[in-house]
Amino acid sequence: MEACKSIMLARVIFFAAVTAATLAVILLPLLSPVPRKSAEDQSGPRLALSFYIHPPSVGSRPHQQASPHGNSAFVFRHELREGPANTSRVIGRARGVVVPAQRAADKLSAFNIVHVALDTPPYSGSLSVEARRVGRRAREELVVVGGTGAFAFARGFAAFAATGGAIYHLDLRLRFPADPPTIPG
Repeated sequence: MEACKSIMLARVIFFAAVTAATLAVILLPLLSPVPRKSAEDQSGPRLALSFYIHPPSVGSRPHQQASPHGNSAFVFRHELREGPANTSRVIGRARGVVVPAQRAADKLSAFNIVHVALDTPPYSGSLSVEARRVGRRAREELVVVGGTGAFAFARGFAAFAATGGAIYHLDLRLRFPADPPTIPG
């Protein structure tokens, strides 16, 4: 009888200890005095840019079609301008290779990269924009996967829309890390 009471007491103590430990694990983060950052604070500064992609000036080749293994690719070098008019100031260049999704295997989608280089006093640097699914839609959603210079460590989204003719509008929504990593060197 005495042995049964000691086993029951041991079980009660064991379950009480497990319950107390579980409550501590659950309640400690909730009642911690350490301030928590909101998602907005963690993402750092944001930047919105908008410009137009124009075909290159007369005399240079605007693009070419390549045909690796039966698939076509669009290779281009265009000018970035402040506005849709041909007289708008040139602020950079856009280069890229795009393989249309309906003809490409999934492994080729990694090549759908647009490299945007800006050369203006406040924004000098480049951005890499990945076109994951490219079709023949009037508006494409793209992903910004990195940058250099003023755009170092940038992430975000880009909207690419045809405005008429061979001119496209590129609208960028960028975010930067609050604490950018340092590169040893």
